[in-house]
Amino acid sequence: MHERRTVFSITASALLLSLVIPVKAEASMYRFTDEDGQLVISNTIPQPATQRGYDILNSNGRVIETIPPAPTEDEITAREAEKQRQKELSIQREKDALLLKRFSHPDQAIKAMHRKLDELRGLIQLKRGNISVISSQLDSEQSRAADMERTGQKIPDTTLEKIRRLESQIRDIEREISWQTQEIDSLKQSYEQDIERLERVTGETRTLTLDPDNSDN
Repeated sequence: MHERRTVFSITASALLLSLVIPVKAEASMYRFTDEDGQLVISNTIPQPATQRGYDILNSNGRVIETIPPAPTEDEITAREAEKQRQKELSIQREKDALLLKRFSHPDQAIKAMHRKLDELRGLIQLKRGNISVISSQLDSEQSRAADMERTGQKIPDTTLEKIRRLESQIRDIEREISWQTQEIDSLKQSYEQDIERLERVTGETRTLTLDPDNSDN
């Protein structure tokens, strides 16, 4: 009876160990095409063959995984180009969505452009008027200084300083006019691009002229 228990214990222990100790997995095989175009099955695979793609086989010779060929330089370039194209399309869609929030028809953008250009041109006109006023003051001060110089009088420092200040004011305003003139050109170009894009996105054609002098606001 004791011997039976001993045999049973040894058998049970062996069975338990067989369940715990993992069976060593068999090495995978590879199927690939060599440089001569011949199909090869081996337990190793050379590096050049991995670039052409290969199959991983189990012990029964069945394909368990297929590794595709590495992309060529042309394919990589094409993928990058497509990725960039998709990125640009996404950016354009976002811009279109923002544009449609501002305007639903090209004519709305034209009217907005006319209003903005009129504002800037009005500011430029005011600045030109300021230059005329300052120029008159400058002419008066310069004439007074010239008269003093002709009669041998010393021109006061305050007069010379006022002349310099008036000249500086004129230069500053002229620079502002130059900047705003450039802003008008840039603004008009930007609006015209938006108007053209709106025609494409909405399928609507503008009915107003881009020339603000001939528009009906």
